Amino acid sequence: MSQHADTAPPATHTPATPPVDALIVVDVQTAFVTGDGAVPAAARLVDRTTDLLARARRDGALVVHLQNDGPPGAEDEPHTPGWELHHPVAPGPREFVIRKPYDDGFEETRLGVVLSDAGVRAIAVCGVMSEMCVQATARTALARGYRVVVPHDAHATQDVPAAPGISEVVPAATVSRVAAYALGSDAEVTVRAAEVTFAGPAAG
Repeated sequence: MSQHADTAPPATHTPATPPVDALIVVDVQTAFVTGDGAVPAAARLVDRTTDLLARARRDGALVVHLQNDGPPGAEDEPHTPGWELHHPVAPGPREFVIRKPYDDGFEETRLGVVLSDAGVRAIAVCGVMSEMCVQATARTALARGYRVVVPHDAHATQDVPAAPGISEVVPAATVSRVAAYALGSDAEVTVRAAEVTFAGPAAG
């Protein structure tokens, strides 16, 4: 019997997750996604964060860019080229830039107030570095009662160097996966960026 086009198996469709009402883009700064210091997955990260930003803006979600202030001499030292945000910030009342001095985007910043004032209940967290600022920010968000989505293909980090007598090099992709998994079962960490959907917050 010949195989006809209409007998081919149907295309699979992955259902979208329930919408989040805020997108937190963690430290997507020039030093971390361009040049010699870029994370190994920089091209993919920029592609995914670009898409997330476009859809969050389109659907009325709150957008927060976290910008790390590194110490003097660091690649993300304030007001150096590496410190600048890679993605342009869209003007308007629903998009914020929040500078931070620590890994946790909530620590000594106005992030908590911005989310609360807008009526945010669920957030997607993306950016760098997976085991540091992304994980720390997501963990505090969980502790504060937010639903937290960390799309597995929208955060990245560097390889962990080999340590004689301790371990060989740990590839960046492994570090990212373990960092997300360590957030526990309350975080949604196996979702792809393309599956994240957005809606406007309840208030604000």
